[in-house]
Amino acid sequence: MKTLNITISDLEYNQFGISSEKLSFSEFLDIVNKEVTKQALTKCVQLAERYNLSKISMEEISEEVKVVRNEKGNPGY
Repeated sequence: MKTLNITISDLEYNQFGISSEKLSFSEFLDIVNKEVTKQALTKCVQLAERYNLSKISMEEISEEVKVVRNEKGNPGY
């Protein structure tokens, strides 16, 4: 087994909610994946608000999905 040392700032340490100075690789990946997912979700929400998509109902979303799936040129849906 190898040991990897990573240096991060106190701000990042707190931002990521790290509670131990020793983590397994899978624990480290979980923390990073959660942060990446959170950032992607934040970006999606910002884009939805910018393009007024945040006001679309689930029914409207479902209809849009059906239209795209039924269009020619979309095999496999």
